[in-house]
Amino acid sequence: MSRRPIIAGNWKMHNNRAQSEELVCGIRDAIKSIDKDLLPEVVVAPVFTSLDVVSKNICNCGCGRIQLAAQNCYYEAKGAFTGEVSIDMLKDFDTKFVIIGHSERRQIFSETDEMINKKAIAIIEAGLTPIICCGETLEQRELGVTDSHIASQIVKALENVKPSDVANVVIAYEPIWAIGTGKTCDSAEANRVIKVIRTTIAQIAGKDNAEKVRILYGGSVKPETIKEQMAQSDIDGALVGGASLKVDSFVEIIKGAMK
Repeated sequence: MSRRPIIAGNWKMHNNRAQSEELVCGIRDAIKSIDKDLLPEVVVAPVFTSLDVVSKNICNCGCGRIQLAAQNCYYEAKGAFTGEVSIDMLKDFDTKFVIIGHSERRQIFSETDEMINKKAIAIIEAGLTPIICCGETLEQRELGVTDSHIASQIVKALENVKPSDVANVVIAYEPIWAIGTGKTCDSAEANRVIKVIRTTIAQIAGKDNAEKVRILYGGSVKPETIKEQMAQSDIDGALVGGASLKVDSFVEIIKGAMK
């Protein structure tokens, strides 16, 4: 089955409005002449305060080559939740994707599997697409529990999600020990873990739906690594951190994932 690749840039807590505009315009201009049919699905996830300016510059280009993602959301529609942002608020900016379950949210902000599941369900019900992150620590890898830990995260994140809806989610496998460290998981090993993820999804939602799910690799993705990663059987793209903050490196990654 042919799955359209995704290259998503997670800008994390970087770039004010002016810097975000400069970055997205640089990416937009660099890929505007590329045949749209050859491009992977390009996604950028700026900070909340830059969603409007990034959205405006994506829409104004009229090329539909870049989609907008948010870095997080809350699962309640409204209420006394100081500091949180609802999915309906994100829709004001024509947001298409929402990243949830990132290891930084899990580790620094103590987000639980239950919270991530609630977010996934709310995002799907709102007509958006969750990018659900999973990954293991170095300690878990050394203990030999990578596969069971990842499978558990996937099962819990997709609890009570309809099989037909599961087919449309995006999963990002990010070994925590490779995020922002300069270390990259060997492509063959990343592909092996992603196969475990796909097998787990098949057990939840059926093989046909599992084959439709796009599963990305994340963790110090660079222009030098993307082609080898994309050559693997089950890696459908990348969730890019630091390299997405520079036009040249992000565009090279995009080109490396082209059909």
